[in-house]
Amino acid sequence: MIDHLGFKVSDFDRSLAFYTSVLAPLGYGLVMEVTPEMTGTDARHAGFGRENKPDFWIGSGGDATRNGLHVALAAPDRASVDAFYQAAIAAGARDNGPPGIRAHYHPSYYGAFVIDPDGHNIEAVSHRPE
Repeated sequence: MIDHLGFKVSDFDRSLAFYTSVLAPLGYGLVMEVTPEMTGTDARHAGFGRENKPDFWIGSGGDATRNGLHVALAAPDRASVDAFYQAAIAAGARDNGPPGIRAHYHPSYYGAFVIDPDGHNIEAVSHRPE
């Protein structure tokens, strides 16, 4: 059910070095970095994982609405991502990124983001190409 999770850190470079070191014994390594140029924001992100699949993320920057936990839920297809987003907005969530392709992660990454009532960034994502 959980595709990946992430959280903000106060010192990105320090945390990048820390998690690179402490996750290695668990078989996790740095799989991907997302730069400010890739997202059009001032935030940096690093995704750790196994077998080229990042599922543990740290990030810097963002505003107060993005400083909570980030949890991404695996969706079976794009229609489910759309339905998640519509249901969340109807239930009172705030938009944090409507359904769409996020090619800076990979060409088939289709996700939608909402801020829940407690300020957490909740995402539904499908990795399927259709």
